Amino acid sequence: MPHYLDSREDDFEDCFREVLNMKREVDTNATDQAAAIIADVRVRGDAAVIELTREFDRLSLTPATIRLDQSEISAARDSCAQDALEALAVAADRIEAFHISQMPDDINYEDADGVGLGMRWGPLDSVGLYVPGGMAAYPSTVLMNAIPARVAGVERRAITVPAPDGEINPLVLAAAEMVGVSEIYRIGGAQAIAALAHGTDTIQRVDKIVGPGNAFVAAAKRLVFGQVGIDSIAGPSEILIVADNRNKPEWIAIDLLSQAEHDTLAQAILITDDSDFADLVSVAVDQALADLPRNEIAAASWQDYGLIIVVGSIEDETPALVDRLAPEHLELAIQAPEALAAKVKHAGAIFLGRHTPEAIGDYVAGPNHVLPTGRTARFSSGLSVMDFLKRTTLVRCDSDSLAKIGQAAITLARAEGLDAHALSISTRLTPKG
Repeated sequence: MPHYLDSREDDFEDCFREVLNMKREVDTNATDQAAAIIADVRVRGDAAVIELTREFDRLSLTPATIRLDQSEISAARDSCAQDALEALAVAADRIEAFHISQMPDDINYEDADGVGLGMRWGPLDSVGLYVPGGMAAYPSTVLMNAIPARVAGVERRAITVPAPDGEINPLVLAAAEMVGVSEIYRIGGAQAIAALAHGTDTIQRVDKIVGPGNAFVAAAKRLVFGQVGIDSIAGPSEILIVADNRNKPEWIAIDLLSQAEHDTLAQAILITDDSDFADLVSVAVDQALADLPRNEIAAASWQDYGLIIVVGSIEDETPALVDRLAPEHLELAIQAPEALAAKVKHAGAIFLGRHTPEAIGDYVAGPNHVLPTGRTARFSSGLSVMDFLKRTTLVRCDSDSLAKIGQAAITLARAEGLDAHALSISTRLTPKG
């Protein structure tokens, strides 16, 4: 059974705070192990990567076989079902179209003092795209990481994907080929992050690493940040569904399980204003679990972290609760979702209406499915083209415009005790008279 809360109960606030403070992370020394792996890869390079891959993924590699060759990628694509390839193409087209719309314009203007000001956008030179393996394979993650990088203009895009026992989902490789990525390495874990961050004889280092992974991948990304850029530290997946009693309980139940099936640490939350409807959804979850292939994972997630909150008023109470939870995914299965969405400040992605399940966003809607988890939507956003661009500002003064604004800068420089700063401006100012 999931946890139940009722906003009308006296202890609701205390119980809700417990939910906010709930730890959904593996209790492990992942950081220490990741640090040791990174240090090993920095010193021994390919040899360390090969040894660690043999230990963790039961795969024996050589420097010549760390990277997949084009014949392997093509063979994988040819082994895929045609309908799966066609679905990938639909998703790729929609994702690309949405991300093209995100491309920002440069700024270039002259202000009232005659100072030329501008800002230009330019792509990163190289990125490493981490694609998870193991418990599940995610060709959709290939598209969501590689397409915005390509749209941004990143020339070098390298993928690392673990291959436990030598197996890689062929659709992952087909997705990579479809979006123009041919540099693919069959390695995963902290050793893949270390290789991308510091380089080996076989793997050239990158400027930024993006993509979700397990606790060791997350720890490694945190440790290499500063040497390279990263997108975020991804945690277990989560969904918050706000639903009234005009929904089919079976629809809401399977939407909750769509995230619970990711991971035993995933969290699915329902907020509703009808306790009878809440009970119907709970029963429907149990019924759906019986037929779900990943039912052990989903059942553990629902049992340990599932939550149903009954409120007196969806319209009045829900926005504040949502903002405190700051969910990765927010589904608004209510009559007027746009009005409620307008009141929400913190959510990674919002899905509006009864016919917009979160799962449509995982694949073909267009916006990115790499989203902030663990309440980080309070201060961060999902992956976008902007993650693969950097800004450079431009300033242009002539003698007249420098004279107009220079004295203020000189005054501030002297106030800070930085005389060379002040002199670098004053020496250029033409004395009057």
